[in-house]
This record gives sequence, C-alpha cells and structure tokens, in this order.
Amino acid sequence: MAIQRPNPFQWLRYTFGGRLPDRYRDWVLHDVTSRNWLWRFVLRIVVEASPWLVVGFVVLTLFTPLPVGLVIAALGLALVLSLYFTVTSADELTEARLVKHGFEAGTGKATRKARHRPPGSGVFDT
Repeated sequence: MAIQRPNPFQWLRYTFGGRLPDRYRDWVLHDVTSRNWLWRFVLRIVVEASPWLVVGFVVLTLFTPLPVGLVIAALGLALVLSLYFTVTSADELTEARLVKHGFEAGTGKATRKARHRPPGSGVFDT
C-alpha cells in the first residue's frame, strides 16, 4: 500500500507546525526518517522563513536608505544563521513533530538508525 501524501495546503500547514490528520501518520514518519530527511527539514525551514524574509526586504528597502544589495546580503545571512541553528537541532525538532502526530519520543532517531545502518554493522550480522 502506498503512503498517502498531504495536499499542498496541508503540507504548508504541516510546515508551519500544524498537525496532519491521522491518515498521514505513515507519511510523517517517512518525512522525518527517509534518507533525505535533513534536506526535507531544510526545505521546511526555508519555506517557514520566506514570508519573514519578504517582509524584511520590503520594510528595509522602503523605510531605510540601505542599498538593495546590502539588504539582500543581510537577509541571506539571517537565513543562513537560522538554518544553522535549526539544523543543529534537527533531531529534536523532528522528534517533537513525531510526538505531535502520536508517535513515541525517540521513534524518529531509532527508525533512522535502523533504516540507514550499513550492512554488516550489526552485532548479530554474520
């Protein structure tokens, strides 16, 4: 059976911290434990930051004498810093997302570890 994906509006709500209906539990687990889970996490952060970056750009270009290039550089630095601080906490933030969707704490880390363990690295592998 294929994993049911949320529609774009549900995904946006999920990105901004909303809870998806229970029928998407498998997708949420896949979202935070797949091989590219960190890239998905980064995409969510960029989408979350985008409205604030746009507002910052408009405010700074309309109400300050700063050159546009400097405004873009400052906002780019703000995005890089927010990515740095959130990516360093990605494990914990994805665990909170899973708990919000009814999973036990630690499910994401354990699932990622089990799914992405290289062959032959287990104690019982022969």
